[in-house]
Amino acid sequence: MSGFKDHFSSVAQGYAAFRPRYRPQLAEDLAALCPQHRLAWDAGCGSGQFSALLPAQFEQVVATDASAEQIAAAPPHPQIEYRAARAEASGLPDGSVDLITVAQAAHWFDLPAFYAECARVAAPGCVLALITYAHMRLPEALTALFWHFYDGVLGPFWPPDRRHVEQGYATLPFPFAPLPLPPQALEAVWGLDQVLGYVETWSAVRGLLKAEGDARLRAFKAAFHKTWLDTQGEGAQLALDWPVTVRVGRIRPL
Repeated sequence: MSGFKDHFSSVAQGYAAFRPRYRPQLAEDLAALCPQHRLAWDAGCGSGQFSALLPAQFEQVVATDASAEQIAAAPPHPQIEYRAARAEASGLPDGSVDLITVAQAAHWFDLPAFYAECARVAAPGCVLALITYAHMRLPEALTALFWHFYDGVLGPFWPPDRRHVEQGYATLPFPFAPLPLPPQALEAVWGLDQVLGYVETWSAVRGLLKAEGDARLRAFKAAFHKTWLDTQGEGAQLALDWPVTVRVGRIRPL
């Protein structure tokens, strides 16, 4: 699709397996802001990490992603219609949507075009939520290795739009009056393989592999593995969390 920044189609299965899951409470809190609960649209849905929480709150859910590979990796649900479509051209009817969510994807969008699409499809009172999370918090013994790889090795390969994630979407244009939302977080209990699998889904890792091959990725994984075994032990499962930022506003329909 023209203009689509495709960083994840090649790792769609890994994305589905290794990305952290959102708390159901976030979907509940967003639904509480909506006057109607007929249709929710999850734009840039990936393999449905957030989409899966919306049927408990809305009669129907449409989840779109520009990557057909990501859509194919999403688990089916009778209330969710998955579509391969760009966020800027959803194909949804005018004035039909009560909640629009974007989880960890808005920084890749053409935002003026997306916001125009939101205004077109918004029903009266429609809420828009842009959700992002940054870095998982690791035990101190693993933190230095993690940051050396993230910044020192991958630094040149992060797409420029990633800076919005680092800044908690604070600098992302958002021309809507903010709505209050309780503090949010992601949590997971992961072992070594899950942590490394998550790292391999990063967009910058794709850039590193394309530019240099896998030598530095393998070196990081070997060092991280050794430090994990030395400090956490074989088979350790760690309680991890990611701070979540949500920018929420009410859309004025066209």
